Amino acid sequence: MTFTEPALSIEAPGGSHKSVGGRVVAFTAIAAVLAGVIPVTLVAQVEDIGQSEAWMFTLAILIWGGLRLAWLIVAGVPRLFDFFFWMFSYIFMGIAPTVQIRSGLTSTTTPGVDEGLYVPTAILICVGLAAYEVARAAWIAWERSRARAEAGSVGEAFPTTEVDRTKTLLLVAFGLAASAYFLSAIGPVALLGSREAFFDARSAAWADPAVRSIMYALAIYPLLVGAGALAQLRRRAGRPSVARWYGAGLIGCVAVLLLIVNPVGSARYTLGTVVFALVVYAGAVTTPRRVRFTLASTLGAFLFLFPLADAFRNEEVRLTRNGFFGEYMSNPDYDAFWQVANAFSYWIDGLVQPLHQLSGSVFFWVPRALWPDKPTDTGILLANYRGYSMDNLSAPLWAELIVNGGVLALALGFVAVGIALRVMDTRLLASFSAGGFWAIVGAIFPVYMTILMRGSLLQATGAVAVALACVLLVRKRRPQPVVTSVQLE
Repeated sequence: MTFTEPALSIEAPGGSHKSVGGRVVAFTAIAAVLAGVIPVTLVAQVEDIGQSEAWMFTLAILIWGGLRLAWLIVAGVPRLFDFFFWMFSYIFMGIAPTVQIRSGLTSTTTPGVDEGLYVPTAILICVGLAAYEVARAAWIAWERSRARAEAGSVGEAFPTTEVDRTKTLLLVAFGLAASAYFLSAIGPVALLGSREAFFDARSAAWADPAVRSIMYALAIYPLLVGAGALAQLRRRAGRPSVARWYGAGLIGCVAVLLLIVNPVGSARYTLGTVVFALVVYAGAVTTPRRVRFTLASTLGAFLFLFPLADAFRNEEVRLTRNGFFGEYMSNPDYDAFWQVANAFSYWIDGLVQPLHQLSGSVFFWVPRALWPDKPTDTGILLANYRGYSMDNLSAPLWAELIVNGGVLALALGFVAVGIALRVMDTRLLASFSAGGFWAIVGAIFPVYMTILMRGSLLQATGAVAVALACVLLVRKRRPQPVVTSVQLE
């Protein structure tokens, strides 16, 4: 492995006294809001009814997550996997459960959770986050020791794997055909109507959930990956006329994408994935200043725009607001904590079959007609276990790991996640400016992390497989070596 003087510089914690001082001030200001003002205001405004002390653990998650997010924003380094991991934890395992436990107004779709499970569940969530942080820190130490042993440099030479022109055009053509078929099967009225109408139309067209998931993914991800590849080809085009043709194709892909993944009919997570990827294609994370703005805007959108978007997803528009923290009270969107509690209860009752649920995710593509005993979504599994009338529930990563192997699987799983996300972030750092195949990976998969972390995994794996296949398709076989800079902060 060769370390050389970096040709691409991504601003990091070092630098002049002025820049360091500015970052310290910025970190203090952002951390004061995320890890200070919001937690203090929550405790002051949301009365504790004395249901459980578990909120103290989730409040600690909120504070630590705020500090981590503040550092990621201020550093100006696009470690997007780490950012989306902590953004999910901050909101779904920090703010939401703290509000719901203190107020007693838990998610309406997960009623009747035993209060004796509150504290153990909060501890399990903390265990997962601690395992993630310890594994990540250990891997960072290994990266640094390797860098010192090899050359003492902070830069590592990675090959830039470019996109293939012919394969890109074939993928775009396939994506347009798949999208046209999807639109003909669903109809524009269902797409531009409510989310319920859109889901009903998809269910009518494809009754099998696995087939339905794959068809929806085929309507989105070939064009999304194709748009990223066209943006790469346009940037490398030697003649203005060729660049214009690539630009026209890119605009066409975006137009069709936003018709299918629109703010009214589509799920907010899917819309967020598409929009964020398009923004990254446009260069939103190529400089430290852009990284800071993009990450701060993304966090603000999840905190303020994500709840508002829910008002327009149903037949009746709901614009009644109950304050910032009131959004989390009884809100079924924030059932993650309670589903971890249900998964823990499932394990306590001795119902866990090691890796059984994971087998359904790995072989998601097998129709139930051929595999009648195929595992259902973990959210559905837990809903049936608890006897809930509503089974369209989440199954966050903690719950998925527990139902596949208990508490030990949870700890080991988060160790693996901590290492894997660090490795991916390091590999992707320079790609956003250098371009190529990995820049497309970095635009799509980090933001898709929110869907994977919320679960259920079975629902999410179909889209991941389709997106990954599309990305691998446009990859050029022979990478061109270039010198890039990777910060080992």
